[in-house]
This record gives sequence, structure tokens and C-alpha cells, in this order.
Amino acid sequence: MRHRLIDMTGGQTVLSGAIPGRKLLSALIAATRSSETPIPAFLDFDRVEVATASFLREAVIGFRDYARQALPNVYPVVANLLPAVTEELDFFVRARGDALWSCELDGNDGVVSARLIGELDPAQRSTFEAVIELGAITAPELAVRFPSQGIGATAWNNRLSALATKGLLVERKQGKSKSFSPLLEIA
Repeated sequence: MRHRLIDMTGGQTVLSGAIPGRKLLSALIAATRSSETPIPAFLDFDRVEVATASFLREAVIGFRDYARQALPNVYPVVANLLPAVTEELDFFVRARGDALWSCELDGNDGVVSARLIGELDPAQRSTFEAVIELGAITAPELAVRFPSQGIGATAWNNRLSALATKGLLVERKQGKSKSFSPLLEIA
């Protein structure tokens, strides 16, 4: 699923203000369908030269939060950011203690150079890095795998769920438990 923001904003290369951000949020919601399986929803910033924090808050963070609540299998990812937009978004999400997936897309919608924008607290960062290293894993498996950390399955589950709420990990039901895996591969 790929949303080309340049097309959705009438060809504007400078995206600013909360009201235009909310307008794009409405368009993104209308253009996004639910999915039976986990799928990234790429917000393609190709040719967007500037995006302000107020615009990004309303459009990008608003859409991420909406999708994670209302469309559980849709995982927003920002794509093809120019340096000025990356800098503004990174500054904004770091100030919130938040993080998002970012990547470049090739002509066939293939992911190139995936990375996180923003910052995770140390507990979330170590959990995220463990999942990146191990792949799909459950909270009880993490508790067994890292006994020296003294973290029980419930605490691991809370950390994993928080990362899934941010859209960084995919959550899948496995019987009575949940498995978590990275949405994208780190470049």
C-alpha cells in the first residue's frame, strides 16, 4: 500500500500547517482499506521538499495513531524523505520520545535502507534490538532467552506491545499468546 503525498496534496512540495495536515489525514483514512494480513502503508514523501512539525503531527502521527487503533494490520511507514523533511520529523518525534519506520522505495515498491527515525527509551530500544536480532518471538521466549535481565514475561509483553502500538513490530496471535516480529528489515 503506497500513498503518494505529492498527489494527495495537489502537487504541493511544501507541506505546512495543522489544517492542511488534518485534511491529508482525512484523505489518508479514506484511501486506506483494512487488511486481513499485516501490511505496511507507505507514506511516500517523494518530491516533498519541506514539511513542518505541525503538518507532520496532524498527518503522519495522526495517521499512524489512527491506523494502529482502527486498522490493526496496517503499519504506516514514511518513505522517500528528503533531508529537510527527515530532520524535521526526526526532531519532532524525538521530542515526543517516539519513533517511526522510514525507508526508501524503489520503482517496484521494494524497501531499500529501512531505519528508525526518532528515539526509543532504553528498555524499548533493547527490546527492539532483541527482536531485530531474533526475528519473530514471544514474550515468554524473551524471558527464557534473557534470564539475566530479571524481566518476566509480562514485562516483556508490555514492551513488545508498546513497540507494536508505535507500528515498529508486527503483532500476530499464536494460540493463546502473541508473536512479535519486525515490520521491516534494518538496512
